[in-house]
Formats: sequence, C-alpha cells, structure tokens
Amino acid sequence: MIDLHLALKLTHLIGACVLFGTGMGIAFFMWMAHRTADAAVIAATAGTVIVADAVFTATAVIAQPVTGAALAAAMGFPLSEPWIVGSIVLYLLVGACWLPVVLIQIKLRDLARTARDAGTPLPATYHRLFRVWFMLGWPAFAGTIAIFVLMIGKPGFQ
Repeated sequence: MIDLHLALKLTHLIGACVLFGTGMGIAFFMWMAHRTADAAVIAATAGTVIVADAVFTATAVIAQPVTGAALAAAMGFPLSEPWIVGSIVLYLLVGACWLPVVLIQIKLRDLARTARDAGTPLPATYHRLFRVWFMLGWPAFAGTIAIFVLMIGKPGFQ
C-alpha cells in the first residue's frame, strides 16, 4: 500500500513534469510551425497546442499548489520557509507569463486560420504577437527551472 507522503510527492513530481514537458513541447511545436510560415500548418499546430494547454497544463497548474501545500504539511514544512515562498513567487511569475501566452496562442491560431482561408500571407499582427509569445516563454522557462532548483535544493533548510 502506498503511503500519503509518497502519493503526494509522486503526484507533485508528475505535475511538475507535465508542466515542464508540455511547456517545452508546446514551445517546440509552435516554433517549428512558425518557421514554415505556412498558415495552414500554424493554424493546425496552434489548435493542437491550445487543446494541450487546456488538458495538460491547466490541470497541472491547478494540481501543483494543492499537492505542494499538502506535501509541505505532510513533511512538516511551514509555507513560510524561504524556499517555499520563493517557489510560490516564481510559480506566480510563471503563471503571469502563461496566461497571456494562452490568449496569444488563440489569437495566433485565429489569424493563421483567417490567412489560410483567404489565401493571404500571415499579417503583421501575427508576427508581432508571435514575438511577444516567444519572449514570454523565456521568463516562464527560467522560472520553472528555478522552481526545480528550490524544490530539490531546499536552500536554507538544515
């Protein structure tokens, strides 16, 4: 029989893997689709990316703070531990980057569909939004890595 501590730790770790892996996968596929400059490819890829964000990322985004708080309590760590506070702040930063990215992905998909259906090149708005999408990915990526460092290293914990 699996104990509560192990179940929480496993669930929290899987959630972290889903967040990181889905984020990297989405970034890779969106970048590769963008490089084709083919509105049909971009529209299809962005459509799939939006579904992946809704199914995988959003689920893990909800599960992480729940399992993290429960795991901290089970391990006897107060949420005021500096490494936990740092992780929470970084999690909020990553979320502040992710939420606009989701909205941008929807707009990119719609712009690509419109261009595909009209047989026109992607508009300047698409390219501007893609640059914003790309730039928001970097602090989210760095923040996620920093959270891993804090969770693994637990700096300041004796």
